[in-house]
Amino acid sequence: MSDSKPHQSQYRGWLYKWTNYLKGYQKRWFVLQNGLLSYYRNQAEMAHTCRGTINLANAFIHTEDSCTFVISNGGAQSFYLKATSEVERQKWVTALELAKAEAIRMLEAESDEEEAHQPDKFELQNTLRTLNAKLEDLNTCNDLIAKHGAALQKTLSELEQMDSMTDVASKLKAVNERATLFRITSNAMINACSEYYEFAQVHGKRWQRVLQFEHDQRLKLEEMVEQLAKDQVSLENKARKSLQNVKKENPGSNPSDDEDFFDALDHQVEEFEVALPHKAEKRHRRTDSDFSMESYNNDMSSESESETVTQEARVYTTKTDSPKKKDPVSVVKGGHKRTASHDKSRPPTSSVSYDSQNSSSASESSADVMPKRVRRRRIPDKPNFSLNLWSIMKNCIGRELSKIPMPVNFNEPLSMLQRLTEEFEYTHCLDMAAGCEDSSEQLAWVAAFTISAYATTLSRTGKPFNPLLGETYECDRMDDLGWRSIAEQVSHHPPTLAVYGEGKEWNLWQEFTMTSKFRGKYLQIIPMGIAHLVFPKSGNHYTWRKVTTTVHNIIVGKLWVDSHGEMDITNHRNGDKCHLKYSAYSYFSRDIPRKVSGVVTDASGKPKWVMTGTWDSQMEGAKVLHVEESNKGKPVFETGPHKVMWKVNKPMAGCEKIYHFTQLAVELNEPEEGVAPTDSRNRPDQRHMENGKWDEANRVKIQLEEKQRAARKKREGEAEKAKADGNEYKMYEPKWFRKEVDSTTGSLIHTYTGEYWQCKKEQNWDRCPDIFL
Repeated sequence: MSDSKPHQSQYRGWLYKWTNYLKGYQKRWFVLQNGLLSYYRNQAEMAHTCRGTINLANAFIHTEDSCTFVISNGGAQSFYLKATSEVERQKWVTALELAKAEAIRMLEAESDEEEAHQPDKFELQNTLRTLNAKLEDLNTCNDLIAKHGAALQKTLSELEQMDSMTDVASKLKAVNERATLFRITSNAMINACSEYYEFAQVHGKRWQRVLQFEHDQRLKLEEMVEQLAKDQVSLENKARKSLQNVKKENPGSNPSDDEDFFDALDHQVEEFEVALPHKAEKRHRRTDSDFSMESYNNDMSSESESETVTQEARVYTTKTDSPKKKDPVSVVKGGHKRTASHDKSRPPTSSVSYDSQNSSSASESSADVMPKRVRRRRIPDKPNFSLNLWSIMKNCIGRELSKIPMPVNFNEPLSMLQRLTEEFEYTHCLDMAAGCEDSSEQLAWVAAFTISAYATTLSRTGKPFNPLLGETYECDRMDDLGWRSIAEQVSHHPPTLAVYGEGKEWNLWQEFTMTSKFRGKYLQIIPMGIAHLVFPKSGNHYTWRKVTTTVHNIIVGKLWVDSHGEMDITNHRNGDKCHLKYSAYSYFSRDIPRKVSGVVTDASGKPKWVMTGTWDSQMEGAKVLHVEESNKGKPVFETGPHKVMWKVNKPMAGCEKIYHFTQLAVELNEPEEGVAPTDSRNRPDQRHMENGKWDEANRVKIQLEEKQRAARKKREGEAEKAKADGNEYKMYEPKWFRKEVDSTTGSLIHTYTGEYWQCKKEQNWDRCPDIFL
């Protein structure tokens, strides 16, 4: 039973929570307060130990049956709860929905308060203009008082000199008139002074707050710059020491010696490192779909240890002197690993370039009656507009990325829906995977595809447009590339996108949400959603999560992007797994920058394939032929020849002038007839930016955000009214996706309803909301 009513700000009571380690529901004491849902083993623990907390501002609330409901925070944290009755469950759900709405309002109020500290340039100009006008009124009143005072004094002097009562009477009338004018002018002066004082006092307090805010922000920036200077000095000292050590180890070295050294390597054994999968008890935390705060708290003490026991394998590749010899055999040895150079005797790349795909698809469809569509080759060049970065940055430190009011100067003319669709550029990897009979080889091709998603992030530092709630994007390339996809913004708090794509022999869908923080020196983006890939022919079902992406040099220097972390790709049909390690860039590391390595294993943990390469260039794979144990108890893998499984397409000529777009990216926002009215191609601010009208894009962007905010407040008002009346209010639901519990991972996910393409064929867009201007 609960101790409080649903409409109160606090709500607490007993619920049954599913726990993974006991595989059952356990009774826990839950407390809802200040937009946070926390739980304890009992009421006595409230004073010292909290077992887990979810922030409702970014949470999903989903009802499963009459007594069970789920609260999920972006897929990384989920509470599976059961009430004692349906009435009790409804009370909790009502209280949670109200608390979520209140938490969102509190966040926006804090954001508005921060923005209120920053006076607009036009507001300051209006204030100064008003003060100047009031000062002019005071000067005018002062002149009139002097004028009428002098006239009154002159009239009184003349009155004193008169002897006749008749003349005195006539002068008294003039004196009264002069006195009246002087009194009116004095009152006007008093009123003008009062208005000037009140206006200056009101705005003076605001200016004091603004000055204090600016002072605090300046201190933060000074501390940040000071820390940057310390980091730079530290790096310089380390680099100087490294150079001194090199000189001590190799005295008298010269460039010719280096050339001889590298020439000698052509006839020696080369090595490269490969990350091995974690043991069952040391799984990478973000790949565990059953992650919960309770398990996090229990395992937190051993997290640092689990990160340091990452095992690697050493791959030795012996290069041959004669091209007539067979391809080299790689030996993978437990320990560390170096990267081998490419052998000219290796088979040619199996990667298919974008242009070759188009040409091959065109030849296959040459018999079609409909001519192939000619797509655009470029977009207007990016204009060179200056921007005061510091004035924007000081308001962004520590805030959620999705809540920062950024001008389009930081954007690229694509929405996040289109950026996710861009990941389908290298679907030829999936086509190759679909033709594999060996599941481990298929998994290697799938791994290459997942890595290709990061290929465009190296130079694409522009921020995509945040989609509006209900915004969609379709991309039908069945005629030339062999796939089509539909994406939708399914939630605004937290921002969540759902994408569904299908090829001739595969289906891929994912839910993308993230946590992000701007820390001044860098911006870190941590994806939280899960991607699914199914090959209907074999029944193989793969899932994975994306790794962390960090944007460096936000303040000083050239922006650069790094992807790092670990990824597990799991085949849920037979237990095959591919463990990939994205190595973080380090100034002092000898590894190749942006390196990715990994191993494909079967359900028993036996290595099947070795993967190595970089996420911005290409990935190679080699089949493991033989496995032995070394003297030190570490495995030794003997592999077959390497083959290129994915290779990045060459950049377009002059791509730096068009936001570093690829050819596919250029085509994504091309206007197209027959798409849904909510399609990103129809978004006006994005179109203005693409056409170089950035001022107009900024103006329209603000109008769109205000319209979305007004629609959300209207829904919240209707929901509160319905709950106050005791009626059930139907919350916003996506138009082309449905939220449900995934049978494979057990987590909440938005799945495709399968209705979009039929509605497009019929041009039936009745369900689409009005979100654009």
